[in-house]
Amino acid sequence: MKQTKKLSALKKLNAFILPSLMTSTLLMPLPAYANDEPESMWDMSLEDLGQVRFTSLATGTSTPLDKAAAVATVITAKDIIAMGAIDIDEVLETIPGLHVGTSDQGYSAKYNIRGITSAFNAQTLMLINGIPITNLVFGNRGNVRAGMPVKSISRIEVIRGPGSAMHGADAYAGIINIITKSRKDINGTHAGIRAGSFNTQASWLEHGGSYNGFDVAFTLEYETSDGQQEIVDADVIGNTGPVTQTNDMIESRLDITYKNSHLRLGLQDRDNIGTGVGVLPILDPSGRFSSQRFNLDYTYTLDDLTPDLSIESRVSYYRNTQQVEENIILAPPFIFGPDFDEGFIGNPGFKEENTRFDLSAAYQGFNNHIVRFGTGAFWGDIFEVTESKNFDTVIGPGNVVSFPAKAEGLVDVSDTNEVWLPEKTRTNYHLFAQDEWQLSDNWQLTSGIRYDHYSDFGDTTNPRLALVWATTNAITTKILYGRAFRAPSITELFVTSNPVNLGDPDLEPETIDTYEFAFSHQVSSKLNYTANTYYYEIADLITLVPSGGIKQSQNTSDRTGYGAEFEVNYQPDQNLRILANYAYQKSEDNDSNEDVGDAPNHQIYIRTEWKTDDKWQISPQLNWVGTQKRVPEEDKDTGRKEDVKHYTTIDLTVKQLNVVTNLNISLSIRNFFDRKVIEPSPISPIGGVASDFPQAGRNVYAELSYKF
Repeated sequence: MKQTKKLSALKKLNAFILPSLMTSTLLMPLPAYANDEPESMWDMSLEDLGQVRFTSLATGTSTPLDKAAAVATVITAKDIIAMGAIDIDEVLETIPGLHVGTSDQGYSAKYNIRGITSAFNAQTLMLINGIPITNLVFGNRGNVRAGMPVKSISRIEVIRGPGSAMHGADAYAGIINIITKSRKDINGTHAGIRAGSFNTQASWLEHGGSYNGFDVAFTLEYETSDGQQEIVDADVIGNTGPVTQTNDMIESRLDITYKNSHLRLGLQDRDNIGTGVGVLPILDPSGRFSSQRFNLDYTYTLDDLTPDLSIESRVSYYRNTQQVEENIILAPPFIFGPDFDEGFIGNPGFKEENTRFDLSAAYQGFNNHIVRFGTGAFWGDIFEVTESKNFDTVIGPGNVVSFPAKAEGLVDVSDTNEVWLPEKTRTNYHLFAQDEWQLSDNWQLTSGIRYDHYSDFGDTTNPRLALVWATTNAITTKILYGRAFRAPSITELFVTSNPVNLGDPDLEPETIDTYEFAFSHQVSSKLNYTANTYYYEIADLITLVPSGGIKQSQNTSDRTGYGAEFEVNYQPDQNLRILANYAYQKSEDNDSNEDVGDAPNHQIYIRTEWKTDDKWQISPQLNWVGTQKRVPEEDKDTGRKEDVKHYTTIDLTVKQLNVVTNLNISLSIRNFFDRKVIEPSPISPIGGVASDFPQAGRNVYAELSYKF
C-alpha cells in the first residue's frame, strides 16, 4: 500500500517537475565556448556579472548563493532597513516558501517552511551565529519568546530544505541563521528611538571600535508595547475579547575579536509577556510570563597551521528560563466546577542550560577537494521545574482524565511527583565528514554524512549529496538530496502530570528525505532569477493523538510533499530595485491522501526600493498569502469545513537621510489598507476549537536615528 502511495506521489512530482525542466531548458542560452573563455566557469560566479551574496551555512565554506549546495536566501541589514521591519518575523515572511504563522502556544510565531509545521514548530532550526537556540523542553525556540528586534542583526541566512548532515538535530524543514553585528558592521556610535501603534516605545544604541588590537561591537535594544489587541470572536468556551500580547524586552549583544579569537555574549530578557489567546486556548487577559535567555560562545581559529589545514574549535553556553509573573488562568471561575471560584490556575516554570563543544577541520591538500570533518558534544540539563496549581490531574482507566480541585487552593507542587515535567538531562555526541569535490571546471559534488548519538532515544545517521553544475558563466543547475531528523523534545518524551498532554518515552525521531532541483540564471548585471522544485518524504511524524480523555505524543502516519519556488531580482539602476518571489507547496498525509493543512499552498511577495534623490528612500511591499486548508482531523472532530481565506497586506516605508547632519527619520506603515488578517487556530487540547487567530490591523511606527 505504501509503495502504491509513493508511486502516486512521484507521478505528481514528475508532472510538476518535468514542465519546469523543459521551461528551464528553453530559457537556457547555449554555452559560449569561445577561445577567450575563462579556465573555469566555476570561477565565473555572479560576482563577475553583478552583485553577489555568499553563504557558509550550507557547507561551512563561504560560497556564492548560486553555487551553494542548498537552496538558500541571504537577507542583509540594508534589506531589513528597506522593508521597514522592526521584528525578525516580519523579515522572515519575505522569504519564498517560508510563512510565519501563529501558534496557540502564547501566540508565538511558527516558521512554516514548505508546509512542514506543528503546534510547537520544532521542525525549523534557528541558530544565532551558527549555534542552536533550541529549547530542550518543547524542541522549539521557546513559547515565551516575544520575537526578536532587528537592530543587532548583520544578516540572516536561510536554507529551505534539510541540513542535519551538517547541523544535526532539527535542521529538518529548514535552517535560519541569525548573524549578529561585529566591528566591521558598526563604525562609531549610533542611537535611535521609535514610537508607534499599540503604545510601542523603543530605543537602541550601537557602538563599534578598535582598542589595542581588539575589535569590539556592542548593541543594546529596549522595547515596551501593549501589543496588538484584535478581537477574538470566540475562544473554546465562547468568550469574546482581545488578544493579549503585552511585552517588555531587552536585547543586548557584545562581540569581541582579537587575532584568532572571537567572543560573543547575548542577552534576551522578556517580561510582562501576555498569553495571546490563552493556553488552552481560553482568553486570559491577566496571566503573564517572563523569560531570560543568555548565550556565550568562544571560537578559536587556526588557519595558518599549515598551508592546507585550518582548524576551528568552539565552546558555547546557553541558559533559558520560563517563569510565571501573574497567575495563568487556564479557565475562568466555575468553568471546571463550583470549587474553582478563582479560576482554573496552572503556573508552569523551568530553567534549562546547555553547553556545546565543537571541533572541526578543513583540509585542502588533495587536488580539487576540500575535506571537512569534525566532532562535538552537547550537555543539556532541565532543572528547577516549578509549578503551582489549584487542581489535581487524575488519569483513570482508559486514560480518562479528571481535574478535582485541591482543598488547599493554589499549591506549589514543585519537587513533587505532581509537577508538570520531570527534571531531565540530555547528552549528544556527533561525528561528521564532508567532501567538496571539484570534478571539473564546472562540476562540483558535495557529499557528507553525520552520526549522532543521544542519551535518551539512541542513534541517527544522516547523509547528503549535492551536484552543482556551472552550466555557463551565467547559469547554475543543482541536484540535491538530504536526510534530516528531528529529536523528540523532553515534553514529548516525558511530560506526566499535565492537563494538556502526556509524553511517550519510546518515541523515535522524525525523519525526512528531500530531493531538490534548482536553477539560477544571471541574465545580466541588472537581472537574475532562480527557480527550484522539491519533493520530500516524512516518516515517524510526532503528533498528539487522543488517548481516552487526554492526548499523548506518538509517532504516527507518514507524509509526502512537493512544491516549487521562484525568485527574481531586477535593479535597472542605483536608484531602483524590484524583488519578487512566488512559492507553491502541497503536503499530504500518506494514509488519507489529504492535504495536511495549516499552511498556505501559494504565496507571493513583491518589494520595490526607490531612491528619489540622495535623501529620500521609498519602499512599498506586497504580501499575498493564499488559502490555508484545515487540518483534516479538525473536519472530522469539529465539523469545521471552511478553509482560512487568503489575504493581502501592503506595507510602506519612507525614509529621509540627513535631515540634518547624521540624523535620519523613517515612517513605516504596516497593513496600510487595514485588511482583516487571520491565521488558522487548532483544536484545543481540551476539545473544541476557538475562532481563528486575528493579526494586527493597520499599525504605524516612526523612527529617529543619529550617528555620533
